[in-house]
Amino acid sequence: MTLAVIQMVSQSDVLSNLAQARNLLQRAAEGGAKLAVLPENFAAMGRRDLAEIGRREALGEGPILPWLKQTARDLGLWIVAGTLPLPPEGQAHAKPHACSLLIDAHGERVARYDKLHLFDVDVADSHARYRESDDFAYGGQVVVADTPFGRLGLTVCYDLRFPELYSALREGGAELISVPAAFTAVTGAAHWQVLTRARAIETQCYVLAAGQGGSHPGERETFGHSAIIDPWGRVLAEQVQGEGCLHAARDAAEQLAIRQRMPVVRHRRFFAATEPKLPGAEQS
Repeated sequence: MTLAVIQMVSQSDVLSNLAQARNLLQRAAEGGAKLAVLPENFAAMGRRDLAEIGRREALGEGPILPWLKQTARDLGLWIVAGTLPLPPEGQAHAKPHACSLLIDAHGERVARYDKLHLFDVDVADSHARYRESDDFAYGGQVVVADTPFGRLGLTVCYDLRFPELYSALREGGAELISVPAAFTAVTGAAHWQVLTRARAIETQCYVLAAGQGGSHPGERETFGHSAIIDPWGRVLAEQVQGEGCLHAARDAAEQLAIRQRMPVVRHRRFFAATEPKLPGAEQS
């Protein structure tokens, strides 16, 4: 089962970003991939009108959701749609979530994950202050979905720092975990590779870490280093900076053997809650 991870350097123009994403997804499909992961904020970076973008998408007036469905159908590809701003179902005018969608090869939505952990952090870079909760509402559910390629757990970026979420995904049967991200250059250099490999090792899952890698509006610099990591923590493919498409195969037999030789799930003495109660989770 061939998997793909897409790295982008998204800008503020939605249609231009979608065109670039289409080219990269086509490369994924031509390389034999059946499942591809786009990065966080793949459709827009540096925009201040996220609520309006989300409202238009919810009302069927925006370009992103139709593009996703058509691209998946055209390429016969399952797509993890990084993140895009989407309000709660049936509440088009509410504060949006940072939403990661799983779209199947027929263009149908299979799962929706609203980012649980929002990046409200001070960083020693030119941007300095990040307050994701100014723009987004907290998600409130752990999401694992069935695909033809294995059970997929959905996460986003800052979630990487919360191992209890990944334990919950493993308890939910995850065999693959998607991590669309836009790590800052500073925090990425310090922690990205350590965290992505650790999450793969402790869950014994394939981690599909799709990052932004370059310069964006608002003096924002992202770390890149998108990667596909196997359940033993080996980096099978990596893109340091700039746009690119990574491919790697899932070896289900080897994954099972790793889990049988080191049965960490049976040995676990502490268990993660599968229904997180986070401050702000009710803000939908």
